[in-house]
Amino acid sequence: MSLLALHPPPRPRLGTRSGADLGSVAQAPAAFGWVLSPDGVGVAATGVAPATALPRADRTVLVLDDADVGWHRIDVPKAPPARLRAALAGAMEELLLDDEPALHHALGPEAVPGRPGWVAVLHRGWLASTLTALETAGVEVDAVVPSSRPREPASGHFVDDPDAPDDAPSLVLERREGVACLRTEGTLARALLPDAGEPVRWTATPAVAAAAERWLGQPVAVLTEAERRVAACRDAIDLRQFDLAPRHRGLRALRDVWRRLQGPHWRWARRGVVALVVVQLVGLNAWAWRQEQTLVERRQAMNELLRTTHPGVRSVLDAPLQMQRETERLRAAAGKPADGDFEVLLGAAAAAWPEGAGPAPTLRFEPGRLTVAAPGWGEAQLRQFTERLRGAGFAVEAADGRVSVSRARGGS
Repeated sequence: MSLLALHPPPRPRLGTRSGADLGSVAQAPAAFGWVLSPDGVGVAATGVAPATALPRADRTVLVLDDADVGWHRIDVPKAPPARLRAALAGAMEELLLDDEPALHHALGPEAVPGRPGWVAVLHRGWLASTLTALETAGVEVDAVVPSSRPREPASGHFVDDPDAPDDAPSLVLERREGVACLRTEGTLARALLPDAGEPVRWTATPAVAAAAERWLGQPVAVLTEAERRVAACRDAIDLRQFDLAPRHRGLRALRDVWRRLQGPHWRWARRGVVALVVVQLVGLNAWAWRQEQTLVERRQAMNELLRTTHPGVRSVLDAPLQMQRETERLRAAAGKPADGDFEVLLGAAAAAWPEGAGPAPTLRFEPGRLTVAAPGWGEAQLRQFTERLRGAGFAVEAADGRVSVSRARGGS
């Protein structure tokens, strides 16, 4: 599953050398840095383009600059989901300088209402305008993630600082106590370094790797900004929460699950499912072929039985029907009555005639059915007559002082 990681320029701030004003603070960036990954792990291409000229991918993630996201650890208030954002703003009112309408809050990793947890705070107007600009250009942003967050074990990344001397890169320090963006030319950065025994993963961009090793006194791994942004997209944090959450969450969730299943981690599972489907199809086809062969063999056996029993049959069209007709013809030629003939039905009725019942005044015969008049029969006599015939394989129907006798279905 391909990934497009977008990186907007850092948000303009008042009082910086860029000369930002109140209007530009919430203005969407004119261009975005982008990183295209074919599988969400490696880097295929990078570039800078306006929103209308960005490449397309299966998943698009907006990666925010380290300085654009502030992290605060508070006791997350207990509130229903519809009121949680307002509760967060009230709980953090004294910790922040900006007014609540200008800020966007998002729960951090493992933040649960009623327990201490991390909350991300960023500029609402700038993020909303950025998302609007991208979606207006047809770029659907699936998630918004930070470049750094509080984590354990600690991690430190050195980046180039254009406002600092060449030998003094900036340091982004991620610890369980929070995230700090520091300059290395002073003493504050060294004061905040983790203890000597604490494991730390040190990385640096290629341009400042040598300066970082001199300042740190130990080797650091080289990590390009493109690789760092792709790695940030693999984090489970999504800052698009509350009023900035994407719409159609149900469809988006299904699509996210589908995209996740298309990722490299599910490659062997997908192959296993395909193999299972292939095995099932092959097995069903083999079973159907075997059933068809069994039917053919049984049909051939029936035809052979018909030819053996009745040699006079030259062509076999419907073996069961022809077998029945030939058997009836032989029976009639031998003078033997059939199950539905008058003699057989009359004999069965006579053998089951109930005690105390007089002779039948009238009777009527039609092929397969004998109807006898039974005036004055009581329930006991009718039940006795019925049970006797039923035991012999005949069916009895009684109505309007008459009883009808016929061979029961499946009877011999």
